[in-house]
Amino acid sequence: MAQWTLADLSKKMAKLDFAMLGTRSADGGITARPMSNNGDVDYDGDSYFFAYGHSRKVAEIRAEPQVSLGYTGPVGMLGGPPLFIAIEGRATLIDDRAQFEAHWTRDLDRYFPEGIDTPDVVMIRVHAQRIRYWDGGEEGAVAA
Repeated sequence: MAQWTLADLSKKMAKLDFAMLGTRSADGGITARPMSNNGDVDYDGDSYFFAYGHSRKVAEIRAEPQVSLGYTGPVGMLGGPPLFIAIEGRATLIDDRAQFEAHWTRDLDRYFPEGIDTPDVVMIRVHAQRIRYWDGGEEGAVAA
């Protein structure tokens, strides 16, 4: 198979429900937690997640914006072997209602009951700096 493009990766990522967001904790360790992946948004090297501004992950991003994202799909989900995607990137925090609207999906209402007007909601944007993938015997990197 030829080297994947960002468009190839976007199609595969749209079928993945969750990502693990890794941040640097206050004690210097690495901590990760699941974040909902918005498959309705075409992946262009930026990932968007919603969080509460007072959360530990947001505090960790403020202190150290270098983060990682890990995605995986089960065997057969994409018509073949399991898929693994690892992204290293830089996170920024967005507090802009217009941007919230552009990335909001109804599934988020269960976490944020007042939608984009939920108090203390922020959006995390992760801009990819390195992207690696493994898909059975295939592996490589995608230019971000």
